[in-house]
Formats: sequence, C-alpha cells, structure tokens
Amino acid sequence: MTIKPQPVIILVEPQMGENIGMCARAMLNCGLQRLRLVNPRQSWPNEAAMATAADADQVLQELEIFETLDQALEDCHRVFATTARNRSLNVPFKPVSDAVADAKKGIGRGHQVAFLFGPEASGLDNEAIARADLLLKFPTNPEFSSLNLAQAVLLLGWEWLK
Repeated sequence: MTIKPQPVIILVEPQMGENIGMCARAMLNCGLQRLRLVNPRQSWPNEAAMATAADADQVLQELEIFETLDQALEDCHRVFATTARNRSLNVPFKPVSDAVADAKKGIGRGHQVAFLFGPEASGLDNEAIARADLLLKFPTNPEFSSLNLAQAVLLLGWEWLK
C-alpha cells in the first residue's frame, strides 16, 4: 500500500496492546498509516495489538517506537495535541476541522505534522501539551467527554478523510 502524504499519529505512553491494535485499525480505515509509540507500557511486538488490529498489521509492522516524546517529535514541524479537558496552558484551541485543514496545508508545504494522543487513563499531561502548537478537543457531552483512545484516533481520521 502506498503511503500518501499524511500526518504522524503519536500515542504517548499507551497502556494496552489492544488499544494500540484498535488505533492501527482505525487509522487504516481512514487511510492513515504512520504510527509512533512513545514509551508503551507493554513490550513490543504485542500479541494483543496484533489480534485487535484485524487486517491493519502493516501499520503495526511499520510503527516506530521512541523512549521520549522529544525523540518522537524531533522531525515534526507542527504538533497538534488532543485533550478532553479544558486547559489553562498557553496553547491555543482550534476546532478539529480547522486543525486538520491546518495540518493538510502544512503537509502540502512539505512539513511533518503530528497529532498527539495521551495514555488511556489520564490523557496527555501538561508537559506533553506544552510541546504542541495547537490543542484540539472533540465535541462530546461535557459531562462525559473522555473518549477511548481508538475512538479519538478514528474521529481524527474521519476528519482527515473529509
């Protein structure tokens, strides 16, 4: 499968192999294939990830693993971080559709663009968010806004396809 210009999806400290596999499947559903893991909790390769990826094995076989977020972002020109919570950091928010449009423009100019997703239990910490140029928050029920990791990746991928 040919990889078209696209963003890198970075999972920061993912905790469960199953979620990594489901993220790979969600990505491939939307034509995204570039996956990076930062300090995954479980060892790699991971049988649970392979089982839940269905036929998205290629995404898992070609993923890159980094010890630190700094290493994973070293070649990135633009970084977008996802969050379910309102943050008081000095990082501007953008609607998901606007962030994806911005990312597509950057990629069109030859820039490496990354979307960050945090650990399942807590999401991205403030240090990771501070590395971002923009924050995006998926519109959800404000009383129950936390998404499953693969659901969040799928929503971003769907927006990418539009």
